[in-house]
Amino acid sequence: MTENSEYDQKSLRLVKGKTADWDELAKDCVAFANGRGGFIYIGIEDGEDEPPTNQIVSDDLLEKVRKIIPQRNISVAIFVSRIIRENSGQIIKLEIMRSVQSIAATTNGRYYIRISDESKPIMPDELSRVAAEKQAFIWEEKVVRKVPYQNAEPNRIQQFIKDLKNSNRVSEFVKEMPLEELLEYYFFISDGLLTNLGILWLGERKERASIYYAPSIQFIKYDENEKKINKIIWDDFTLNPKQLLAEIIALSDWKESIEISDGLFRKNIPNYDVEIIRELIVNALVHRIYTMRGDIFINLYHDRLEIHSPGLLPLGVTPNNIISKSIYRNTHLAKVFYDLQLMEKEGSGYDKVYELLLFNGKPEPLVEEWDDRVVVTVKKNIISKEVVHLMSKINNDYLLTQKEIIALGLIAQSNSMPTTFLSKKLSLRNDDSLKYWIGGLIKEDIILSKGKTKATEYFVNPELLKQLDFKGKTDLKNIESHRLEQLILEDLRIYQPCSISDLHQRIGKEINQKKVKRQLDKMIEEAKIEGVGEKRWRTYKALK
Repeated sequence: MTENSEYDQKSLRLVKGKTADWDELAKDCVAFANGRGGFIYIGIEDGEDEPPTNQIVSDDLLEKVRKIIPQRNISVAIFVSRIIRENSGQIIKLEIMRSVQSIAATTNGRYYIRISDESKPIMPDELSRVAAEKQAFIWEEKVVRKVPYQNAEPNRIQQFIKDLKNSNRVSEFVKEMPLEELLEYYFFISDGLLTNLGILWLGERKERASIYYAPSIQFIKYDENEKKINKIIWDDFTLNPKQLLAEIIALSDWKESIEISDGLFRKNIPNYDVEIIRELIVNALVHRIYTMRGDIFINLYHDRLEIHSPGLLPLGVTPNNIISKSIYRNTHLAKVFYDLQLMEKEGSGYDKVYELLLFNGKPEPLVEEWDDRVVVTVKKNIISKEVVHLMSKINNDYLLTQKEIIALGLIAQSNSMPTTFLSKKLSLRNDDSLKYWIGGLIKEDIILSKGKTKATEYFVNPELLKQLDFKGKTDLKNIESHRLEQLILEDLRIYQPCSISDLHQRIGKEINQKKVKRQLDKMIEEAKIEGVGEKRWRTYKALK
């Protein structure tokens, strides 16, 4: 089982003998408690799925775990048990309950939270945010108004059951549940009463209007001078989230497109793909904080689309890593959307948005955190029609994966991309993770590379571009080392001595400045040029 935000596995050495590290285990317990709770299986080594054969966990060790963890933590509730696996090896199952009301901490005053497969420290300025997140976590399951589920809107219950039965993401076991058990399974009811989530999805208008805070959405369209020309508001609480999504998707504004030539045929590229709109609106509904007031704004300008969602991103998610993180604030609402096939998959959905935009030759989305909201901007313009042809042709010939489409789109739009920059764009922890994104592209010779380690640059195979009659923009990004050397020498003979910034400006700003610096250092070693001074005062002049 893969380690994630609700599961971790540890070696038995963590709690046994001289290698025991109780502080480390206490830290992880605090992190799970401040997240959504979880399980730690103690007795399985890293990289393994099972414990050593015939591994024994004594009663004394179980009791020791039960005793020590509460002594080292505050506001952490645990259950400890022994499990015998199929290979007869025994492990400790440590279940950590979610700390609902208070923030869990170690007894030495440290705070942590579980993000993905890591236990991250909580900084002092983040404590108030964690407290707010806790209230958001439990909003779905709360019963605020004592409404029996029998008082829910009958048509909505029938539609919900119909949607479940038509979904291939729901098991037959769930589909065959009795109604009350089914509603409990999706956290729509608790003890026969509708929860906030149940009211949001199944309740009548008056009940939905009374909960804090059912979503309101505003669609505002602007002209080229950014003056309002149309406004639609959904704020009367008559619609549940699925119906809201359907009405927004049905707007005629999403039908506008641009036509480009495709050989003998014409190809229509939508200004804003409906699938992109769906994913972004679902994200706004699923990831917003329902314990704070604020409308979702869909602002359509002549050159861009902006979606404003109240509240900040979930703790651990940033605008820079949003493509790779899949932390969701309203877990049960997310499951309903996923099971009813209303969202692409469990997670952020931004990988789908990246895929569609880059495949159609458009810039990746811009995600920003403002003081009280998250703003996502999608541009209408196509960066390069040639890139559209390139992506379409290569995908038809090679059937690329989603990761490969995203990586190829980024590289093709930039003509050339250094490995460090590509890793940063994809929010990867290290450059080694790139192989899962570009390994197939390199194997099929779709992209080539030059340089080594962090100096590696990736670019689309020139032979492939020739076959496709690719008429992309010519620039100096892929300039070879010996040609760059000649450019530098010619410039220095005229303008020496000069700084690297002045040199870079003259020979071509599109060349990566780090590449220019490496070439200068190499030429100094080869005694072709001389460098005088240090750091920003350093100048260069030719020796030959």
